[in-house]
Amino acid sequence: QVQLVESGGGLVQAGGSLRLSCAASGRTFSRYAMGWFRQAPGKEREFVAAITSSGLSTDYADFVKGRFTISRDNAKSTLYLQMNSLKPEDTAVYYCAAEFIRVSARPPYWGQGTQVTVSS
Repeated sequence: QVQLVESGGGLVQAGGSLRLSCAASGRTFSRYAMGWFRQAPGKEREFVAAITSSGLSTDYADFVKGRFTISRDNAKSTLYLQMNSLKPEDTAVYYCAAEFIRVSARPPYWGQGTQVTVSS
């Protein structure tokens, strides 16, 4: 089992940047594939990005390609999401998630979320 805690959210103007972090507890972080999801008000939670346990392979939703970068530091048990060129439609609660092998649509482990608000 792994426990996840997100941080780094906040209020930013359109075109700005934020870096989200997700700190994992335990000594097994490096065994998990990790992902970021988001949920905007009145909308369903959606996939944003994922990274394999080794960090060698990544995947992105089309709407963030070229703007967001997912990365991880297994020595620090931390997952990151660098968000550049933010748009008002990126406003949402962002969640990190963990799953063995690969991140599915419903990972078993979730953080509590961090709010990102992008003003126009």
